Amino acid sequence: MSKYTISLIRGDGIGPEQAASAKQIMQTISDKSSTKLVVNEVDAGDGALKKHGKALPEFSVEAIKKSQACLKAPVGESAADVIIVLRRMFDLYANVRPAKSYPNIAGISSGVDLVTVRENTEDVYLGWEFNADENTVVALRVTSERASRRIAEYAFKMAEMRNDKRRVVAVHKANVLRKGDGLFAATCKSVAKKHPKIKYSELYVDACSMNLIRNPEEFDVIVTTNLFGDILSDEAAQVVGGLGMGPAANIGESFALFEPVHGAAFDIAGKNAANPSSILLSIKMMLEWLGDRQGDRNAILEGRRIEDAIIQVLKQGNKTKDIGGKLSTTEFTKLVEKAIY
Repeated sequence: MSKYTISLIRGDGIGPEQAASAKQIMQTISDKSSTKLVVNEVDAGDGALKKHGKALPEFSVEAIKKSQACLKAPVGESAADVIIVLRRMFDLYANVRPAKSYPNIAGISSGVDLVTVRENTEDVYLGWEFNADENTVVALRVTSERASRRIAEYAFKMAEMRNDKRRVVAVHKANVLRKGDGLFAATCKSVAKKHPKIKYSELYVDACSMNLIRNPEEFDVIVTTNLFGDILSDEAAQVVGGLGMGPAANIGESFALFEPVHGAAFDIAGKNAANPSSILLSIKMMLEWLGDRQGDRNAILEGRRIEDAIIQVLKQGNKTKDIGGKLSTTEFTKLVEKAIY
């Protein structure tokens, strides 16, 4: 038997509804398997800002530090004060975003199975901006060899484990950003030489964005910088039918945070209509990460049960209202829960 403590950020908008769905599924796994999950809810986001004067209160940070992984539901306008702070605090350098075709989810292609591995600590997302004069703002874009190397190594490791494609494409704009993206491209090429069994290529970011529409099934692992990765991974999610099926992981050396790729969707908040698949698939990624880290095969299998259950439910034509179905969030979650075991 394995026991894991999970901190759960309930978030804003549809966040609490998704968090409730996630908590229900984690409780089921804990009740019916040898993988025990102790879930501690954590206050962060717009609600926490209003209540405590801070989007990420210190007591929430301490609760997250005491957990072995964090699961975060979508956060509202204060998202940057939550997720970016946590990424920096725990040095969560790898942002991993799968995009996969699922049954009865309309997308451009039915054969997509790719993952974007995005450098998560540098680029313009550091927020290093200043006024050159009253009408001009300068933003600094930071690229280091260290960060480029470790994200490239993570991408190649993932390509070795994922499937038979065994491909990595490094995406950049080194023809224009000659220094920064030149360093990123050169570092990726250097790492590629250590992995001769992986087919390596490079694409400029504009060409990659076109190819994601034209031939999305050709991609396996995309490794790129922070800003480009943010944009391309959202595009990839839309290619397979929308952000509602998109999980994400923020992974560091000793800690990881998992979350849906989408926002708080205030327009449907409180309607019990949001597709919870993104946060449920984030649990799958979390269990796989915990299992791999702890050598716990059972945790990995429990994670895969979640995805198998979602596929089974979707194959039967069951979908939530926000993606053209008739089910509520609660009803969809119950069907997934029943299909897991």
